[in-house]
Amino acid sequence: MADHYEVLGVSRDASPEEIKKAYRRLARELHPDVNPSAEASEQFKLVTHAYDVLSDPESRQDYDLGGSGSGLGGGFGGFGGFGDVFQSFFNAAAGNAGGGRPRSRAERGQDALLRVEIRLEDVIAGTKRDIEVATAVTCETCGGSCTQPGTSPVTCDICHGTGHVQRQMRSLLGTVMTSAPCGTCRGYGTVLPYPCTSCLGEGRVRATKTVSVNVPAGIETGMRIQLAGQGEAGPAGGPNGDLYIEVNVAHDDVFSRDGDDLLATIEVEMVDAILGRAATLDGLDGAVPIDIRAGVQSGDAIVVKGRGVGRLRTAGRGDLRVAVQVITPERLGAKEQALIEQLRAIRADAPPRFMQFKQGLFARLRDRFHGFV
Repeated sequence: MADHYEVLGVSRDASPEEIKKAYRRLARELHPDVNPSAEASEQFKLVTHAYDVLSDPESRQDYDLGGSGSGLGGGFGGFGGFGDVFQSFFNAAAGNAGGGRPRSRAERGQDALLRVEIRLEDVIAGTKRDIEVATAVTCETCGGSCTQPGTSPVTCDICHGTGHVQRQMRSLLGTVMTSAPCGTCRGYGTVLPYPCTSCLGEGRVRATKTVSVNVPAGIETGMRIQLAGQGEAGPAGGPNGDLYIEVNVAHDDVFSRDGDDLLATIEVEMVDAILGRAATLDGLDGAVPIDIRAGVQSGDAIVVKGRGVGRLRTAGRGDLRVAVQVITPERLGAKEQALIEQLRAIRADAPPRFMQFKQGLFARLRDRFHGFV
């Protein structure tokens, strides 16, 4: 009879783990499902018998003392040793693919994005808006349980609550256990014998709700406000997603914006430009006092401190920058004509003259806005 240690290819002082590892390696090569030859079959019987003897401490001790080592470990009927070790090896390799815990019906709802237009005056000090949102909300009838009141989900009688079903498959490597989601309960482990009639077992319904949004001062077009937990309700009572409000600041016919500053243009009569005057104009947040200095020129900028847009996340406001455009009258009355002619006679020493080319009044105004400190 062949030496059991030589059959397994291990030394006589090999540890039990080394013996088991050697047996698994040889079994993968010689098992009839892998290698159907008669020679491999006979060799596989020897390997299995050697493992049966050496894997049991008492039979191994008897063999080492000169015993035959035969008839121990359950013999060859049905490949007993293979069933205990080799089969469990393949089952572990299969890993119950796709198994694990059953799925939860409760899931987080999706995030939502809504675009809202606000006025320029709304960003000066911030504002509060109530917005109608069409979304998914938790079903009031079942409270998100998905079942009719007084009932509850029951354990699936196919997968017995695991959410997965196992099947045995024959392969070249032997019998392999596979696992897949249960088709009856869709992997949840429970079924709904009496689903809620309002949400049809979803735990949520479509509805319109009102959401209050605090729009901060200084917000700009394209910025988003996050409202945590105001998005879609999750299925089966799952947590809500978030709602994002994307802001668009509407165009204003008089005022425009440059960062935290407001920009505007004021038309000044020629005599006011010459002599200067004080004026009060309507602003986005109330009356604005304007001091027009004597001798002001078209394109000059008048700055009103602290009357711009509120600064985002910080205190204070920007400035209001007002560009001056001097208006020359196109028609004059007889008295006005006479007075202007007298003025020209007095200033006859200031004739027209060439100057550096400019790209028009609005180019000058732009330069003033961006260059003014």
